[in-house]
Amino acid sequence: MVRFIELFKPLARFFPDISPPKKKVSFNERLFWTGLVLIIYFIMSEIPLYGIGKGGAQDPFGALRIIFASHRGTLMELGIGPIVTAGLILQILAGSKMIDVDLTNPSDRALFTSASKVLAVFMTIFEALAYLIGGAYGTLKPQVQAIILIQLLAAGIVIMLMDELLQKGWGFGSGISLFIAAGVAQTIWWDSVAPLGPMADGKYLGALVAFAQSLKNLSEASKAFYRPEGLPDMVGFIITIIIFIIVIYLDGLRVEVPVSYAKYRGFRGRYPIKLLYVSNIPVIFASALFGNIYFISQILWSRYNSSNSNFWLNLLGTFEIKEGRYQPSGGLVYYLISPKNLSEVANDPIRAIINIILMIATCIFFAVTWVEVAGMDAKSVAKQLLDSGMQIGGFRRSPIPIQKIFERYIPAVTVLGGFLIGLIAVTADFFGAFGSGVGILLMVGILEQYYEILTREKMLEMYPALSALMGKK
Repeated sequence: MVRFIELFKPLARFFPDISPPKKKVSFNERLFWTGLVLIIYFIMSEIPLYGIGKGGAQDPFGALRIIFASHRGTLMELGIGPIVTAGLILQILAGSKMIDVDLTNPSDRALFTSASKVLAVFMTIFEALAYLIGGAYGTLKPQVQAIILIQLLAAGIVIMLMDELLQKGWGFGSGISLFIAAGVAQTIWWDSVAPLGPMADGKYLGALVAFAQSLKNLSEASKAFYRPEGLPDMVGFIITIIIFIIVIYLDGLRVEVPVSYAKYRGFRGRYPIKLLYVSNIPVIFASALFGNIYFISQILWSRYNSSNSNFWLNLLGTFEIKEGRYQPSGGLVYYLISPKNLSEVANDPIRAIINIILMIATCIFFAVTWVEVAGMDAKSVAKQLLDSGMQIGGFRRSPIPIQKIFERYIPAVTVLGGFLIGLIAVTADFFGAFGSGVGILLMVGILEQYYEILTREKMLEMYPALSALMGKK
């Protein structure tokens, strides 16, 4: 019987592929390719889609663009949304055992990667069609719609290939992580300084610039410190710094299990189990899930329920269009999108409470699922430890006792980590943190990963003999 995951194998042959390097790529060369991918991302973020007029277009993804590293009206319109969504679907199917796949098996892992690629292309087509059918670009001729669809599909494939280029060993990390970090950093910089002229009412957009401007008139200082109209202010700037500090602090908390090499008795070390054991994976999946529910409900509302007359579609979500952006006004979607400042929280505290509950519950669910799917559970970690030739002092080299030791910590930090990142993400949004709470969480985790990758790779290049100790060829 053919497994579901194997159905993607014939299709994968028709999709472009990046071959891994045949020889070791130097540190500087990998740094070059990583920088080149980042430059291409920024260029694509500035190239407008051909065929879109200047007016009459709504933004269905306005509140979630930071998470998906997307930019309105450009080749990066869809951003990494299709890739993340494809991964989300397959991870849920694998975690719920609806598809039979063993990610510890190299053959199954290759099939899983091929399925992710094929599904990402299909999701690119689906989201592009949803934009066009939903009227996100206004009323367009069929020929123009076809041109836009081709542009979005081509851009989606380029994004997928850039991500694959980095992951195959030509660069560092992954394209998804790089694009998210770049997008969040760009947003934080813009909200802080906004190096453009003043707005129509004489106020600057950037929080620091506006605050410096207000110091000329002390009576206006309090208004610049907190701007209720929703513009970036000093409260958001300070909260952003505080969230960075909290996340960095929590990320450093860990339990260290003493281990030693079975062959080299004098060689000892520690196996760290971090408080944020699952890192930022749950918040990525939770944001992707909420984003897709938001996106689909917006399409359904604009096409079939703009008058709010359908009871069942009203339960999913109702919207208002303000300044060309869709604003949730009711239904499930209204509670999935966090209030963006204290004024919105004060106006509807019930929405804030429900939003916190939904985000935390979803993050915990994905944290537990990811630990099982990614082989990070106690049983898998115990097996990996033994296979690498290590053991825990005072215990015999058997999976069962070592598994029981890890079971004391891993389930607890999995749930607690999912709870904390969900809470931080929503709370940061409530206080108007720049780049959103989810964006800050993702950026801190990504920067830490890149720091560890760059430090390790530089050390391996300087001292090649360390490769054997680290299990690399």
